[in-house]
Amino acid sequence: MTIARISELERKTTQSGKANAGRWLLEFERQEALRPDPLTGWNGSGDTRPQVKLNFATKEAAVAYCDRHGLQYHLVPARPERLKFRLTLIISVEVP
Repeated sequence: MTIARISELERKTTQSGKANAGRWLLEFERQEALRPDPLTGWNGSGDTRPQVKLNFATKEAAVAYCDRHGLQYHLVPARPERLKFRLTLIISVEVP
């Protein structure tokens, strides 16, 4: 049975806007283990499903896709966004 991973896309560190926030990515998990090629030594397998990545606007759309195609899935939410605050202390001293 094919297992899919539905994860929420995180913002890039250089991205300050929220234009593509809330997007969801569906990826298929690997069914075969990677094995080294005897000639080149590169890792590979005959499983091509991990190469497929599908983007969805909402989590519900990704879940509906999995239900429609009979796929098992698990949800991976994005890490909570950490807000960085900077405290600036200004001291004003009056000298007579």
